[in-house]
Amino acid sequence: MRKRTLSREMALKILYAWDISKEPLKECSEKIWKSESNIEAEVREFSDTLIYGVEANIDGLDEIVSKYATNWKIERMATIDRNVLRIATFELLHTADIPPKVAINEAIEMAKKYGDKDSGKFVNGVLDKINKTEREDKS
Repeated sequence: MRKRTLSREMALKILYAWDISKEPLKECSEKIWKSESNIEAEVREFSDTLIYGVEANIDGLDEIVSKYATNWKIERMATIDRNVLRIATFELLHTADIPPKVAINEAIEMAKKYGDKDSGKFVNGVLDKINKTEREDKS
């Protein structure tokens, strides 16, 4: 598995634990990193960029996701889908070195792998709208 793909999966694991437990993100992160002892520093570094980027921008990310997830409130979404969308939206709007197509494809694959049978389609639809509307607005 590629390092950035693994980083995203670790970020999803940590954000999922944080979302479910309501513990501080730092505590969730440390517990999971402690259990994953043979992860390369580069993987952890990118994963930490994602999780702490999501944490710092959570309100704005949730607002944008809710805006484009027609008829879905963020708190009613499946926890996996919600966190996949948060990670990918953060990548789309707050990172310059990740092509939008990569962020979207990685999110779709994570949603398919960890979500339910319709998660990939749902994530694709929401991220496509965010990419076309929010990223064009920033240009």
